Amino acid sequence: MRGNGMTAAPSSGPPQHYLGGIALRLLAMASLSLMFVLVKYIDRAGIHLAESLFWRQALVLPFLLVWIRATTGGFASLKTQRIGAHARRAMMGLTGMACNFGGMIFLPMAEATTINLSVPIFAVIFAAILLGEQTGWQRWGAVIVGFVGVLVVLNPGASFAAGFGGAHGMGTLIALAGAVMTALITIAVRDLGRTEPAATIVFWFSLLSTIPLGIALPFVYTPHSAHEWLLLVGLGFSGAVVQMSLTGALRLAPVAVVIPMDYSALLWSIACGWWFFGTLPADTTWIGAPLIVASGLFIAWREHRRHIDRPKEVAA
Repeated sequence: MRGNGMTAAPSSGPPQHYLGGIALRLLAMASLSLMFVLVKYIDRAGIHLAESLFWRQALVLPFLLVWIRATTGGFASLKTQRIGAHARRAMMGLTGMACNFGGMIFLPMAEATTINLSVPIFAVIFAAILLGEQTGWQRWGAVIVGFVGVLVVLNPGASFAAGFGGAHGMGTLIALAGAVMTALITIAVRDLGRTEPAATIVFWFSLLSTIPLGIALPFVYTPHSAHEWLLLVGLGFSGAVVQMSLTGALRLAPVAVVIPMDYSALLWSIACGWWFFGTLPADTTWIGAPLIVASGLFIAWREHRRHIDRPKEVAA
């Protein structure tokens, strides 16, 4: 769900600790669901999406700087010769985050999360088209199964009959756009990851994305109560926990070990949707979600098999 992609090469990094990596990845997914709960509450408070995005990014920066200082011993790693590539990634990430937030606002949490779990399916397609990666029949088969799951969740027959009208139809299209954009981001991050450490990618994304959001802020800002400020600070803090946990998990364990934990986000979203908003997944979500999860897990396993005999590249 993830508009904040990260790539690292931990082969010469810290010692591997699989249980620690799994625990951090699970923490990231739980924090992500909590963040989306706050997104829905912030929208209900009448706070503009652009403002919530600004505080989500701006409030992450101090936590990131402290974390980078503590883990690297300084800020030398933040130097880059690829500011243009970081700027493109930031704009893509900002667009993807806006779509993911919008999908969560318009849809029940479980449904929006299920659509976002289709990211690996689109990533396989874009890697084949844009990077020329060879994709065997097994992965294409997984893509087809995943697409069937996506179609079941989207229920296009009913949506077309309604003309994709109303908040639900609009939310479906926005969430799907978010999944497609997030998949494109993984391609951009894969390219950046060839020369840039994970912390550098995360830092420049957070910093550069605040520039257009800061320009827009005076036009959408409204005074807030103490409760609303608490929601916004919680949004930034949970976002920081998500980013640091994602990166930390990949420092401790290989991608093939931690990526399957991402699907715990569906369980968290079902629980949070029921607890905070009294909503449960639609029947089509119960049917389509297992197909999407199975497809994503198989793709992750195949990626692990493809890279098992060469230096590992990890992405979140």
